[in-house]
This record gives sequence, structure tokens and C-alpha cells, in this order.
Amino acid sequence: MDGVGRIGEPSPSILHVDMDAFFASVELLSHPELRGKPVIVGGHSPRAVVTSATYEARAFGVHSAMPVGAALRLCPKAIVLEPHMHLYREASQTVMALFREVTPLVEPLSIDEAFLDVAGARRLLGESDVIAARLRARVFDETGLPCSIGVAPSKFMAKLASGRAKPDGMLVIRPSEVLAYLHPLPVRALWGVGGKTAEQLERLGLRTVGDIADTPLDALVRAVGEATGSKLHELALGIDTRSVETVSQEKSVGHERTFDVDERSPEVLRRELLHQSNRVAVRLRSAGLMGRTVALKLRFADFTTISRSRTLSEPTDLGKRIFDEVTAIYEAVGARGEAIRLIGVRVEQLSAAGSSVHQPALWADESAPSEGWRDAELTIDRVTAKFGTDSVRPASLVNAPKSGETADRNGTRR
Repeated sequence: MDGVGRIGEPSPSILHVDMDAFFASVELLSHPELRGKPVIVGGHSPRAVVTSATYEARAFGVHSAMPVGAALRLCPKAIVLEPHMHLYREASQTVMALFREVTPLVEPLSIDEAFLDVAGARRLLGESDVIAARLRARVFDETGLPCSIGVAPSKFMAKLASGRAKPDGMLVIRPSEVLAYLHPLPVRALWGVGGKTAEQLERLGLRTVGDIADTPLDALVRAVGEATGSKLHELALGIDTRSVETVSQEKSVGHERTFDVDERSPEVLRRELLHQSNRVAVRLRSAGLMGRTVALKLRFADFTTISRSRTLSEPTDLGKRIFDEVTAIYEAVGARGEAIRLIGVRVEQLSAAGSSVHQPALWADESAPSEGWRDAELTIDRVTAKFGTDSVRPASLVNAPKSGETADRNGTRR
């Protein structure tokens, strides 16, 4: 699928590759008999949510993050498959490696999508549209997984193009075609326009991207603020100067769990906080990161959700330090005895572990104990690296669910 463009106009260099129904497609590799049928990937617990669905299921209105029960009411004949995160990670690593064989300029956005800048590969491999077509074919030939690719002059337009090419397609938007593709679209198509911003714009009679492009900048700024107004003005004119970044700093590392039944026991909740704190700490250390802000997330039985955080005097990557802080936050919230639907731990304000001097003496005058805990946790890292996650656990967590049983998609890094 390609635009006409001007005669002799070269294809642009930015690619956005998005794997189609990625988790479901990976599961179908093990269940080829289910191809062409509505398939939902999700758990079987009362509160399981859809993590992915085939396009046959999506035709009935099924989408990610909706309760599995609601999805089955929409599509009663759907087959539900349990998710297998390790398979998705392995497939992602294989796909990303194929991308990097085309160009070193690869910016992963998530486990199943990435931007590529192929400007430097065109002399050897041909025009960008040729590179994209060959890449799609190679990904499918070597993994059995379909993907859609958008080719455009900017990251915003490339992502827009891949979305319009789905499923299993390719769309090239050349520079001369950008405004023709962009301006008829609804304002919600612009990157960063959510429900509230869209309502503000629509109240002003701005319903399409073209409407925004025709609106004076000062009027946009008055309507939605300077930062948002300026960004929307640029995007509506097809301006996006962001480059493909091969290294991105993680914003936070977190872990959370939705209970099958609302949990009231402070002891159970404390054990879960300990489990999550240790998991977050392991992931921080494996990534060579430390964080200065510890955050607690609670969702109550009525779906009310709160987040509370505290900033430390120095960054940490220790599970004990994280647990102590998040437990103090939990106690300060005053939720003891209330029914909890979801609980989560997150560490933010990340920096490279070597970028700041570790100052254990600032930790409540407990420098020696903190170093002892550091040695202990590093020893556990080495043991688990050899024998697997959860091979060594605190005594209070011996009977707790294992890591893979409590993690969900929100437990991945952000």
C-alpha cells in the first residue's frame, strides 16, 4: 500500500513497525489450528483482563484491558488462552534483532513496536519502501508473526501510517502527501490528544486536524495552554522534528497485582508489598538503575484509585529500602482494614547506578545495616541468576505466589 507522491519523490526514512495482535499471534504459533478463529489471550480468574485478541475477536468489539468475562459476552465463541510472557519476550528479542540487522537506529517503544531510521541503509538496501517490504517478509518468514509498517518523514506520521495499514499491511506517506493524509482526520488522531483535550477543541468547533491547522496559534494557546497548543499546532502542520533515539532512559520500574478477591488483611498486603519491593529492586539492579522516589498505588473495591509517593534523600536499588518506604506510605494512607482490589509498588526518578555516589550514611544513620542488606541482595541476585527467580525468598514469602503469577502487563518497565 503506497501513496502516489510526486514523480521521482524518494520514500522517507522513518519506519514504525508494529506487530499485529502480538501476544495472540505468538500464541497461535503453538495453536495453528486456531488460526482464523476468535482468540482471546487472558487469564481465567474472575478479574482477568484481555491482554490481546485476534482480529476475528476484535470484530466483535473485544479489545485489550477489558475484563475477559465482558469479552466473552461480546464473543461467546472465543477461545481463551493463558498468556505466556516469556514467549512474548523471546519473540520480541528475535524481532528487534532483525530490525537491528537493517539499521542500528532502532528505538523500541514497547515489547511489540519500534521506530527505525533507515536513511543510512538506503544506499545498500534500496529505497525505504523496499526496505520496509523486505523487512515485513523477513519477519514473517523467520518468526511466523505478521507486522504492519508505516513509512513517513516523521515519527508521528510513521506511527499514524502503520495504524492505517493494519492488519498485516504497509503504508508509505511521502512528504508531499503528509497534509492530505493528516488534515481530514479527527482531532483525536493527533498524538497526545485525549478525551478532555478533544472535548475542549470540539467545543471550539475544531473537529479535524485541518481545523487545528487553520486556527491561529494564539487562539489554540488560549484554549488548551501554551505547551499543548504549540505542540498541536506543529503536528497539525505535519511538523515533528524528533529523531529516532536508540537509548531511552526508563521513567520508572514497577510491579502490581490485582487480587482475585478483594483483600483486607494488613499482613497479606504487607507480604505483597515485600514481594513487589524485592522484584522492583531486582529489576533496578539488573538494569543498572537506582531511583529516588518510591510510589504506592492502591485501588479499592469501588475502583477508586490513589497513588502516593515519597522522595528519598539518596537513590536506592535495595528491596529493603523500598519496602520500608512503601510500607510507611501505606500506613500513612490509613487504608488498614479497607478492601483492596489492586496494590502496586513503583520506583521513579531513575538514574544510572554509577551516576551518583552511594551515601548509605544518609539512610537514617544505618550505614552498616544498609551495606549488609546490599551484600545480601546482591548474593540473592547471583543465586537467582543461576537457579531462577524465586529460588531464594524471604521466609515470609515462602508460600506467596511466584513472580510470574503476580505480574501483569503493568508490571513491565515504563
